[in-house]
Amino acid sequence: MGIDPGLNITGYGVIETIDNSVRLLEAGVVRTKARRSMPERLLELHEGLTEVVTAHQPHVMALEQLYSHYERPRTAILMGHARGVICLCAGQAGIDVKSFEPTKVKKLMTGNGRAPKHQIQLAVKIQLNLTTLPEPADVADALAIALCGHHESRIGIGLTNFNL
Repeated sequence: MGIDPGLNITGYGVIETIDNSVRLLEAGVVRTKARRSMPERLLELHEGLTEVVTAHQPHVMALEQLYSHYERPRTAILMGHARGVICLCAGQAGIDVKSFEPTKVKKLMTGNGRAPKHQIQLAVKIQLNLTTLPEPADVADALAIALCGHHESRIGIGLTNFNL
């Protein structure tokens, strides 16, 4: 399972691996209502992810590493709240969590650590043999993170570039 954390929108993607093939089981987003209080939004996020985890019982959760832009420290703080709830959800389900830096995911998926969203969407479409680009971009990011988790467990992500 891959997660692209956010307080407003958290993307998730659940993949299944059989032998050397990977297939998409489910992907989507958990949206919180901006007008609600922080505790209410975090509860919405927890309930939404718990529902997905309960339905699919993943073995590993691949999660985007927290990062911060100096211009937007508030965004990093809000993302940290969401990431904490996601880690709690994984802990409650007994799921191992693996963190991946966004630039590393982009580099491994496309060969470019600064790849735009469209390139990530195309790489995910190709790797999962999808008929259309995964939408929204949060879903594509979550699936890219899930694929990185899969490839790390299979062959050692630090040494491999599986760009398309």
